[in-house]
Amino acid sequence: MHSHQFNRLFAADQLRAPRGFIKPILGASPILEIGAGKGHHALSLAQTTEQSIIAIERTRTKFESFSKLASATDYPNLQPVHADAIPWCVHALPPNTLAQVFLLYPNPERANPNQRWHRMPFMEFLLSRIRTGGRLTLATNVESYAHECEQWLCEIWQLPVTIAPVDRRSERTAFEVKYLARGERCWQIEATKPEGYVTRFDDWSTVR
Repeated sequence: MHSHQFNRLFAADQLRAPRGFIKPILGASPILEIGAGKGHHALSLAQTTEQSIIAIERTRTKFESFSKLASATDYPNLQPVHADAIPWCVHALPPNTLAQVFLLYPNPERANPNQRWHRMPFMEFLLSRIRTGGRLTLATNVESYAHECEQWLCEIWQLPVTIAPVDRRSERTAFEVKYLARGERCWQIEATKPEGYVTRFDDWSTVR
């Protein structure tokens, strides 16, 4: 049995649903992208898989650009969502559902490292929503962030983790294209949820 060593409990029961919340259609083996920006990665992914893709972006201007592109391409398996990802996940996702979660080039939160995804209590909730064998994929151009994330996922969250440089030909996001074009090294951290992994949210859900 796998579990974690994180003591602070995420206050899921205190979060209201986002304004205008609509329960998503999850489909088979759904993929979630948090911080989708203008949707470049989500749109590319929708072309290559039949899996349901839910791509969340909080910033209005970025989401409006994403939404226009999504409407023009009209991929039936892509659902753009304009919301704060944390309350949205609480109200939209049942446990043990997601096949994969992408966090591509999140804000490194230099002024407040405790707001990094791997350090937040919300990570335990997010892991409860990933199915056994599902993956969490994070990418960053900040090497110290990458190694800290690897350490936390391995030591605190007790997950099998790999870390590797991103292929210099990769073009998943505008940030990735920019960083690689400048000759910077980008890093990908990938964790897999093992059989028997336990969180305190495995039986908790607002989804009915």
